[in-house]
Amino acid sequence: MKEKNKNLTAEQKLVLFEEGTEPPGSSELNNEKREGSYHCVNCDAKLFESASKYESGSGWPSFFESLPNVFETKVDHHLGYARTEYHCKACGSHHGHIFDDGPKPTGKRFCNNGICLIFKEN
Repeated sequence: MKEKNKNLTAEQKLVLFEEGTEPPGSSELNNEKREGSYHCVNCDAKLFESASKYESGSGWPSFFESLPNVFETKVDHHLGYARTEYHCKACGSHHGHIFDDGPKPTGKRFCNNGICLIFKEN
């Protein structure tokens, strides 16, 4: 895991490199509805298309699918039970967790910390 963006805030570094979590409801990206794409704030890798974003009610930007081959996963037990955590494949930074309670067609919910993302309008 390597810091590529030298302008990251302390909160972004905590989430990206120490697997922290931003407070629910704190991201401006929760309300983002424009057409575009979401990129890693650390390395600018394109991770999600806006068409896969949905309102999950969780308090974090949520997506039912990512772009192919952009994440690596591992299981964490930080809360006392197994969760699937995902990291940007390009730079290794932590973004969030994948849950099996998302909408069709995938049934997945990529629950992403908003401070880990940059939105780029089409």
